[in-house]
Amino acid sequence: MSKTALVVIDVQEAMFLQPSQPDDGAAVVGRIAGLLERARAEGVPVYYVQHNDAGDPDFARGSVGWQIHAPIAPKPGEPVVEKTHPSAFHDTDFDAILKRAGIDRLVICGMQSEYCVDSTCRAAFGLHYKVALVSDAHTTFDSPVLSGAQIRQHHNQTLGGSFVRCVPAAEVAF
Repeated sequence: MSKTALVVIDVQEAMFLQPSQPDDGAAVVGRIAGLLERARAEGVPVYYVQHNDAGDPDFARGSVGWQIHAPIAPKPGEPVVEKTHPSAFHDTDFDAILKRAGIDRLVICGMQSEYCVDSTCRAAFGLHYKVALVSDAHTTFDSPVLSGAQIRQHHNQTLGGSFVRCVPAAEVAF
């Protein structure tokens, strides 16, 4: 039987302090808040991933932007894994932490769809985790070529089916 964890990637204050806002940002944060509430009520472990970049003042450790977005901040005792690369597994002890906890299935949500969410989903699959990407609980910013909504749809389509199961927040089973 699988042991599941909810993983919240890079939903940090800096993402909401930009001149442009993440696509459907408030609704995505609301869905993540709902997932957190359900996971905690069901005793499902929650892990936060937090990007740290000393070269970027918005994401430098201790800065306002580096903080986890207040509406979905961790509760005391919920682990926060700091990373400096797009994947939550690259140069971190995240895999070891999950393995020690007996976790083999990840429900992933967060920011940004085409960077850290995508990289973490792919790395998790490569490390033999079962991966569920919450299709309406990850987001990003518009690019010069595609809107944030198109990027999210593209990643749901690209990742879903081959090695990641995409599921809307309302249908997530822990």
